[in-house]
Amino acid sequence: MQQTLPTSPLRTTATLFALWLLVFTAASQTIIITPILPLIGEELGVGTGPLGLLVSVYSWVLAFAALVMGPISDRIGRRRVLIVGSGALVVALALHGLADSFDTLLGMRVLAGAGGGILSGAAVSYVGDAFPYERRGWATGWVMSGVPFGLVLGIPLGRALAVAYGFRMPFVAFAAVMAVAFVLILTVVPQPDVRLSASRPTVRGSLRQYWDLLVGPGGTGAAAATYFLMYFGLGLLIVYLPQWLTTQFPLEVSLFGEPLTVFGLPLDFIATLFLVGGIVSVIVSPRAGTLSDAIGRKPLILASCLGLAVVTAALPFVVVERWVAYPLYIAIMGFFSLRMAPLQALLTALVPGRQRGAFLSLTIAVGQIGTGVGAALGGVLYATYGYPANTTASTVMILLMAAFVWAWLPEPTGQATDAPVRVPSEECT
Repeated sequence: MQQTLPTSPLRTTATLFALWLLVFTAASQTIIITPILPLIGEELGVGTGPLGLLVSVYSWVLAFAALVMGPISDRIGRRRVLIVGSGALVVALALHGLADSFDTLLGMRVLAGAGGGILSGAAVSYVGDAFPYERRGWATGWVMSGVPFGLVLGIPLGRALAVAYGFRMPFVAFAAVMAVAFVLILTVVPQPDVRLSASRPTVRGSLRQYWDLLVGPGGTGAAAATYFLMYFGLGLLIVYLPQWLTTQFPLEVSLFGEPLTVFGLPLDFIATLFLVGGIVSVIVSPRAGTLSDAIGRKPLILASCLGLAVVTAALPFVVVERWVAYPLYIAIMGFFSLRMAPLQALLTALVPGRQRGAFLSLTIAVGQIGTGVGAALGGVLYATYGYPANTTASTVMILLMAAFVWAWLPEPTGQATDAPVRVPSEECT
């Protein structure tokens, strides 16, 4: 069935805003772990190595939950998944306020990972259901600009709250914002008029479907590999960047001799770095999606990979003074945003609507596994060889991703109408 936009321009705007707010909050509560890792370690008395588990365990749980929810979302519709996932994440984030030890905090991140896994891919799948392919880059770009907005608003404010009131406060604040998103989804987001899967999900049937997506024709396996390499490289690069910068430079920043603040809260070097990088991402992300509607997705993805590889390789050798970190991080976030919206828009067209939830959940799951592996390996590299080892390994992953995109990822020309893989209906009913 042909995808249709929500019924009016006002409804379209309200729907996009609700999805944007959900993405903004989900991304912020995920990314905030990285800039506050040093604060968590100091407050809970945990060394640098174990802190990476907060990223790895969250990613692995999210991946598992995403794989479970993908086929279910194809069966029950994306709106129900958005409601359940946002509600679950509200509860999980609020419980972070009770974390009084590293083990307890790790358990709360497990709960948050489960909630995030329910939501994983749901917003992009919704866009794929509701918007025609020729406008999907535009819609995806605006919805996914919630991620860089998390860098602009969520991360600086979250770190400021953590510095002033302890590491628990950002998660409690994000629980409140997610509650607003939950209400908006419940009240203004419609269920798209799209054909849902008629098959009842089973463990065996879902595993067979995922296997067929990985090995079948149509570029779905290459897309999963691309997502893994992208987030593997990101985990290597970003997770220990704040830790490295903390040891290299003083954190305090001032303006005209006065401490820099946001809403009356102290703002330091790490927070301002994420702020300026996020501003660039907010500008680039929707424009990249719109541009990809006009010229194709793959050219932008490849250009961003090559640019990001150069900047990543140079980072630890060029940043010899604190101010140099700003343009380098701006470039990193700009190149990363240049590929995100085009890649996600491309993925929505590789399979028909009745498989979109499963396929996007699969790609996000392998991406989260990549983040977890990257964070774990990054901790070993950082502790053993120093941060240049992290950036070198990340550069290799970025170039491998470019090779996969160039050689094996197709450039769709429109909405997929036929399944590129066999759906084992006899095992799903």
